[in-house]
Formats: sequence, C-alpha cells, structure tokens
Amino acid sequence: MTLLSVQSLTTALPNGAHIVDGISFEIAAGETFALLGESGCGKSMTALSLLRLLPDGVRNVGGQVRLGTTALHALSEREMQQVRGGRMAMIFQEPGLSLNPVMTVGTQVAEVLALHCGLRGEAARQKAIALFTQVGIPDPARRVDEYPFQLSGGMKQRVMIAMALAGEPELLIADEPTTALDVTIQAQVLGLLRQIQQDGRMAMLLITHDLGVVAENAHRVGVMYAGQIVEQATREALFAQPLHPYTQKLFAAMPDMRRRGQPLSAIPGSVPSPGEMPAGCRFAPRCEQAWALCHAQAPAWTRMPDGRGVRCHLYENAVLQGALAESPTSVLPEAADESVASVVESPARLHVENLRVHFPIRRGILQRTAGYVKAVDGVSLSIAPGRTLALVGESGCGKTTLGKALLHLVPVTAGRIRFGGRLLDANDRRAGRAEMQMVFQDPYASLNPKMRIAEILEEGMTALGVGGGGDARQAHIDALLAQVGLPQAAKWRYPHEFSGGQRQRIAIARALAVSPALLVCDEPTSALDVSVQAQILNLLKSLQDELGLSYLFITHNLAVVEFLAHEVCVMYLGRIVERGTAEEVMRTPKHPYTQALLAAVPRMEADGSMRLGLSGDMPSPANPPPGCHFAPRCPKAEARCHEAYPEAVACSPSHQVNCVLYSSLQVDGSGV
Repeated sequence: MTLLSVQSLTTALPNGAHIVDGISFEIAAGETFALLGESGCGKSMTALSLLRLLPDGVRNVGGQVRLGTTALHALSEREMQQVRGGRMAMIFQEPGLSLNPVMTVGTQVAEVLALHCGLRGEAARQKAIALFTQVGIPDPARRVDEYPFQLSGGMKQRVMIAMALAGEPELLIADEPTTALDVTIQAQVLGLLRQIQQDGRMAMLLITHDLGVVAENAHRVGVMYAGQIVEQATREALFAQPLHPYTQKLFAAMPDMRRRGQPLSAIPGSVPSPGEMPAGCRFAPRCEQAWALCHAQAPAWTRMPDGRGVRCHLYENAVLQGALAESPTSVLPEAADESVASVVESPARLHVENLRVHFPIRRGILQRTAGYVKAVDGVSLSIAPGRTLALVGESGCGKTTLGKALLHLVPVTAGRIRFGGRLLDANDRRAGRAEMQMVFQDPYASLNPKMRIAEILEEGMTALGVGGGGDARQAHIDALLAQVGLPQAAKWRYPHEFSGGQRQRIAIARALAVSPALLVCDEPTSALDVSVQAQILNLLKSLQDELGLSYLFITHNLAVVEFLAHEVCVMYLGRIVERGTAEEVMRTPKHPYTQALLAAVPRMEADGSMRLGLSGDMPSPANPPPGCHFAPRCPKAEARCHEAYPEAVACSPSHQVNCVLYSSLQVDGSGV
C-alpha cells in the first residue's frame, strides 16, 4: 500500500530557479526508498519540501504530496505542525547542529512527547528513558539529564533517532544519518533503523551518497541529479545494471581493492547551480557519452521493459532499449595485475618508536594532576619512501593525536621520532616542518577565510624560509595549482568561493608548498561525495607516483584503505592492535577488533541482510580497562584477556597482531 506519493514536486528559489524540478516517486508502508546523488543535487531540499520546512524565500511552486489520503500542501501551518514529528519525522544530517546546546537531551525529547503524545512530567521522562533504551544508549536514566556536548557523535545521532521516533511516525526521513560516523557506529545506527522499521512497518526515505549504505538498506532507489530524478529502480536492478551514465560514474568512482593500481573514474566538473542549468540534458556537460541532441534537448522520462525508469536519450529508442537491456553493464573492472609486496625492503623514511602522548587531568582549586588521558600509549611504526601507511580505527582511538604529535603540534610525552635517520627534537617545534606537512579533515576550517589562496600558499614558504624571492614563489604557486588541478586565476580568490573538493585540493597544495617528503592526511575525504573523493584519491596517488611522497593516511573509510594503502595499522585506545600489508589486514584480519571493523562496512555487494556490528562504546583513555583494552567489547574474550596486555605475535614476516588467541602460533618462513 502506498504511504507517500510525490507527483511533479517543484521547489523554487526566490529568483525563480528550480532547485527541485518535477520529481515523482512513491514509498509503500514498511519500504525504504533511497535518494542517491552528489551534494547539490537537491536531495535535502526535497526532504524539506515534503515537511514544508523550506528556508526563507524558497517555496513549493508545483506538484502534489500525499501522505496516505492527506494532501500535505493543502494543510494549514497549524495542521502541518501535527504532521511534523507525528506522522512524519526527520533525522537531520548534523546532530550537533540540530540539538539545542542549552537544553538536556531528555527535555528535547519530552517536547515531542508533549506535543504529539500528550505526555508531561514524570510520564514523559520515563518514556524518554524507554526511547533511549530502544535506540541503544547506555545508562539511559543518566543520559536523559545530560547536555549534547556530553555525548559522543554516535550517541547524539541516537538521541536524534529517539526524538524522531517519539511521535511514532508513519514515515521517517533520514538525511545522511551516518555520514560523519565511524563504521561501527554507522552499522549500529542503520541496524537500529532497520529493526524499528521491521517492527512497526514504518516507511523510510533515506538520503545518502554512500552506495554501500544504499545496498544494505534500500528496497528501491532514485538517483538524483541537478534537481531531477534521472534513474529509478529496485536495489537489485540498479546494482546489477546501472543505466544512466551518471549512475554508472557514481559506481565507477567507488574505491575498491579491485581497482588498485588504476585511477578511479572521477566525474569531471560539478553539479550545475539552479540558475545555470544547461539547455539540454543537465548531465551532458560532464557526460562522456553525450552528443549534439543531449546539449540541445532535455531527455524525457523513459519507462524500461523491466519497469525501471531513466531520463536519458540513450534509452528513448525502443530497439536500442532492448539491446541495452540484454547486455548488462559492468561496474567493476577486473583486478589489477599490480602486486603489493608483502615485505617492504626500502629503508624507513619515518620511524616512530614507542611514542606516548598523555594529557594531564587537573582537578581542584590548585589544578593538581589527578591522572592522565593516554591518547597515544606506546605506538611504533615506520613508513618507507613512496609508500602509504593507513591508520584506521574508531573516533577517539588516538589517530589524529598521533598525526599531530609527529609534527609536534601536540606535546610528546615519551618516545622517539626519526625522519630520514635524523632524530626530531621535541624542543624545536619547527624541526621537520618542511619535511612533514598535514592535510586536515575540514579544509574550510583549516583555511583562513580572510586570505586569498596565493597568500595561504605563500604563508608556509615565508614561515619556513623556502621558495626563494617573490617572483619565484608566485611561479611556484602557479605550478602548485596546476599540480592539484586548479586554474592559475584561482590564487586571487577566497576559500568560500570554492567547492569542498576544490578546498581540499587547496589544502593539499598548501601542504606541498614547502616540498615535503611525507604528508599526514587526516580524514581528507570523509565529508566528500564519492565523485569528489575519487578526484582527491586520484590526485594523491598521482602525486605519490610523481614526487615519491610518503603518506600517513588517517581514516575510518576502509574502502579508501583498500584502494590507496600499502600497509595498514589498526589502532584501538591509543595502541596498535594489528599491522600488516593492506592485502593481509583487509583480506585475512586476525584481531577481533579488525574483524569487527570490516564486518561493519556497508558493501555494494550486500543482499539487504543485517550485518553484525560492534556493540558497546570505546572505554575512556583516562581509565583503560586492565589487560587487553578491547576485551570488554570482544566476543572472543577469555579470562586471560583481562590479566595482561597481549604481546605482539607474528602471523607472517609482515603481519603482527596483539591478541592472546594467536600467542601459541609458530611462524615458518612463509607465514602461518
């Protein structure tokens, strides 16, 4: 039975440009419909149009939206208030911005309960506790009285889900609900949504750009581009044979072990703005298959013989339609012939030995030290020239702190850092800055908004005294911009004038300005679309091949690790628990934590079944558990796991694991 029916929905900006342009789809009770596409395609604006929560000046100018038998656009604002949070609810993309920072999370849930369920006082509090229990928040009776800043990102997202579920909605709109979450928390959140949906026959509109999330959660998919749906099909049909060139490009842009040694198929250009739509097909300027008709005439919606729909001139001829339907499109290339050596023979460019970063906990009027947060607790690693070491793990495990410690951006408590055989002195914070540079996670926050790009790129050269005189530096800046794929004129613009992917290119250019030998890349693609991510990964790979750069790549995106990394270190609560080549760690993981991380990753080959995630939260680094730090969450833990931290065991000459399950293994010349 159809629960939500959207027909020719059109939403316009104040200047009359259509940001959502005549889209149509239906969602049945108990069904998940995914809207897939790049940022700027109109996905979130579609959701806000359904709820009538549009920004000032933006308005619905056409189409019909029906929830059951109710025409939503015919309701008054007072009547619509009863629908929002009651029959329809939304999980917003950024819980940190959606939750009120001066109200406890329990009070915020109680507001929904008072409006839609008539519950107040102690009854509302008990219902909030029950909802927190339902969404898997530990110690819910205490958490309801806490403020958003006291919760982790995963728990804030669960609070948003509890808030959305408080009114027992018939339709839940989830706008990128897991974009910034670790794979383990992402698996928990998505598993929770699936379970709630199955229990209550709730329909869901899932907005995302993650193909793995779509594969594991959606029943049907609409691919959106520049305000229009360009393809609509069941999940099985779409993943077996994407038809529209845009959909094919999205699939080809996904990093994967099978694409090692090959450039990802990045989509050139960007999504056109609403006021600058091309005359014909909106994807034509970026499409390799476009011809004259595509630039002159907009394609009509074509219904295929198997029931799916596509908006493309390639499928308007019935004969061509049948021929294409019989020849499925391959979205994954054959595995590359490039083999990654299991043992790195090159001498280490960076060698870190027993590094510790402990932050003091100060209490009382005199601020006496009462303990330490052991963010990094005895880490050793090495990176050879021209190689990429991926550092993976959940948020809070110490990855970013380790990266900053290498550049002395945070004080090092103990340990030694050698670069090129030279010991980097912690007392000289400028030592090694030219040889090692960092690319931060958020390029917009790390670029000075008041400085032009030329000034940003020149700042590091001036500070470190490299690059020669003014003319030489300007020539170097021009070469840097060309190297990262930006025009020379870009240097006279400000950061806000660029897209997210372009800003990340500028951040990479800034790091390269002082000619470093090693880049510390801290989650450089975590918030990017798959197409922009492909551009950045291709750029990093080409720069490594051209300049012989070494990378410490900090990430929780294991698909990126499979594509880019040569070696992998898995970090948990300040320590490395497993290390080895990318092939060894990703294909034959030994540590239960590594196995849990890999099991939580959404895969494009998914059949829609529920994956086993990792339960519980990471312990506090201020009070790590005795023995193996992972033991409290480990399904294979034994009594001895709680006694002493396990020593490293060699599973092969290049593969080590800190786990008592492997303490009795013997290694021969070829490995275990």
